[in-house]
Amino acid sequence: MYIIGTCGIRYSQVMSPTHPVITPIKSPVITYKRMNILITGANGQLGNEMRVLSAKHSKHSYFFTDVVKSDGVYVLDITDKQAVSAFVAEHAIDLIVNCAAYTNVDKAEDDEATALKINADALSVLGSQRVKVIHVSTDYVFSGDEHVPCRETDPVAPRTAYGRTKYQGEKLLLAACPDAVILRTAWLYSEYGNNFVKTMIRLGQEKEQLGVVFDQIGTPTYAADLAWAIFTVIEAPVWHAGIYHFTNEGVCSWFDFTLAIHELAGITKCQVRPILSEEYAYKTPRPHYSVLDKSKFKKTFGVTIPHWMDGLRRCMQRM
Repeated sequence: MYIIGTCGIRYSQVMSPTHPVITPIKSPVITYKRMNILITGANGQLGNEMRVLSAKHSKHSYFFTDVVKSDGVYVLDITDKQAVSAFVAEHAIDLIVNCAAYTNVDKAEDDEATALKINADALSVLGSQRVKVIHVSTDYVFSGDEHVPCRETDPVAPRTAYGRTKYQGEKLLLAACPDAVILRTAWLYSEYGNNFVKTMIRLGQEKEQLGVVFDQIGTPTYAADLAWAIFTVIEAPVWHAGIYHFTNEGVCSWFDFTLAIHELAGITKCQVRPILSEEYAYKTPRPHYSVLDKSKFKKTFGVTIPHWMDGLRRCMQRM
């Protein structure tokens, strides 16, 4: 028996050229300003999706950065204010999209100082550049004890080092750049990087049995859909500053999610058993309820959002 809990999911980057995703309710004809856009965390799940989708928004110029150089990616330490300021000035940046984060929930408990530097201190640096900023945050700013979808105005109560540092980053960003946009998301996955979907496919092919928690509820979110949401913010005719929640639609447990992954992957010889969180040896507690209310985003930007099963199908078609 192999028992699975939830895994830390990285914000990474890249997206599909055939990406239908979210369908606008209204389609006004608008001439958008050409911008120079800095996108951090370009080697991650979300960053890769942003790189792919940027091809559909070619009127802008993009500068993809990460701490490790790769093809088409500049090296930039977002915690280094002098380096960031020089980069922004040299390339005449108009907008920063921050996809970078320290997302290892368990390691953050042992090294909160490093998590704080990347998830919080860096936001003060990015927010001080006197340009527009879009930042990706997390459901971990909430306690995880809720029973109805969390709204942007609900009280935060992070219970982990990861959640605390992400919330501190939100506060520092808004203090430095009050007109920033913050997108909180949850349960992110894609065909890029390491994530729950890839892990469940691998284990389903290797193991005869898996135990997966069924008492943690949330919404799996395809990183390509989150990238689409970011471009929705960028291309809106009016800049709508503030905090928004964005995930795919629908809810499920990690157990339900695993069954859907195995069905789409054609895995039939692995028995998946539902287990309680207490049966899995978590070093750091996971939220029992991670569902976010997306009403504000849908109303503000006039969009509909795909169900998580739709996102999963599209992701696995690309894997």
